[in-house]
Amino acid sequence: MNNTQTPLTAVHTANAPAAIGPYSQAVCAGGFVYVSGQIPLDPATGEFAGPDIRTQTRQSLKNIAAILAAAGSGMDRVVKTTVLLKDIGDFAAMNEVYAEAFTAPYPARAAFEAAALPKGALVEIECVAAL
Repeated sequence: MNNTQTPLTAVHTANAPAAIGPYSQAVCAGGFVYVSGQIPLDPATGEFAGPDIRTQTRQSLKNIAAILAAAGSGMDRVVKTTVLLKDIGDFAAMNEVYAEAFTAPYPARAAFEAAALPKGALVEIECVAAL
């Protein structure tokens, strides 16, 4: 067995909200970038981009795109996403906006309703992308 560890590289960009805890915006390892869950904070203001699920989904995806760009990847390289929704009833509206961000072959995805999300967000999205 090879015990050589893949080096981990933290990713940071001012074009996405700063981490609000002991975690990185993303970490690169083994040819992939693992993006932490992104809530819909506008990095310029630190406030939610808007009060509705469509606006919040769009901002979460914009934050992901900025982090992926900083890592040397992009939305076209995303292989897996996880979407957390405050209300699963928002799934259809979230899905409409989500569909604008990706093209075939679409990433694998899971979507869940969560009892609560950080700062009262309506949506949080994380992803894994190839470098």
